[in-house]
Amino acid sequence: MLGFIIGLIIVGLIAGAVARLVIPGRQNISIPMTILLGIIGSFVGGFLGFLIFHTDPASGFLQPAGIIGSIIGAIIVLFLWTRFAGRSARS
Repeated sequence: MLGFIIGLIIVGLIAGAVARLVIPGRQNISIPMTILLGIIGSFVGGFLGFLIFHTDPASGFLQPAGIIGSIIGAIIVLFLWTRFAGRSARS
């Protein structure tokens, strides 16, 4: 269980950092928020993988994805965050 948590944090950091590099503009978020972005992106990527490939329905809809799915999910989450949550902070 501890290995899973540490792996999730490392993948979250990598996916969140890559997403922050891909999405243009300045994101004022800390390193822990970058890790959280990557972890949420991992579950978004797992959900999208489940919807697209219909794999492993016994594990449920929300499941962690691999590194590529995590990066794609983190990019989607960060894009939505900058478009919708960023507006209320700027207004």
